[in-house]
Amino acid sequence: MGENLHLGSLLFFAVVVVFLVFRLRNVLGRRTGNERPRPGFGPMSFRAPPQPQAPPVGQGPVIDGTATPVAAAAPAVPLPLAEGVARLKSADRNFDERIFLQGARGAFEIIVNAFAAGDTATLRPLLSDEVYERFTDAIRHRLAAKETLETHLVSIKTAEIDEAQLNGRTAFVTVKFVSDQVNVTRAADGKIVDGEPDHVVEKTDFWTFARNTRSQDPNWLLVATRSV
Repeated sequence: MGENLHLGSLLFFAVVVVFLVFRLRNVLGRRTGNERPRPGFGPMSFRAPPQPQAPPVGQGPVIDGTATPVAAAAPAVPLPLAEGVARLKSADRNFDERIFLQGARGAFEIIVNAFAAGDTATLRPLLSDEVYERFTDAIRHRLAAKETLETHLVSIKTAEIDEAQLNGRTAFVTVKFVSDQVNVTRAADGKIVDGEPDHVVEKTDFWTFARNTRSQDPNWLLVATRSV
């Protein structure tokens, strides 16, 4: 009987140990909801830093027609737009085209103005590393040349989703922006180097935003730009 009691005690303590390990694993592995999300802007809130208070100046490298290399490119063969959006929604049930485009329009204005003002603090949380490097490199060259780039964003005439892709867990959405702008480059003495202060130019830009659909962070980052 003593042996049975001893065996029963061992079994009891073994069960207790397994229970404690299971509880500890749950506690350590549980997300509290208080994790700080990576700055950026998302389809629900499109959080972004306030617009710079400096005058809206600047034409970013997004307008020079050079594509930005990205670390994780979208699939080489684009899907039909409807199919791409459907796949994206299947991976992210919170995705809403209307809300996304509202945020994208705001981001377009903020980024163009921040680039012009040389406000890298505002640009940093909205851009991927590659795009941020391009923007800051252009700002450094501008400062070295002692030039200023003035842009008046007259209006964003249209903003529409041009392409939607899902590559693994990462969603890529390309937005076509058509905007009216006035762009002027001035030298240190104020003389105009390029552009006309009274000439409105229609610009067409394609910006690609990306987001990990498995992340609880709803924010998107600008990962590629091109213009036509």
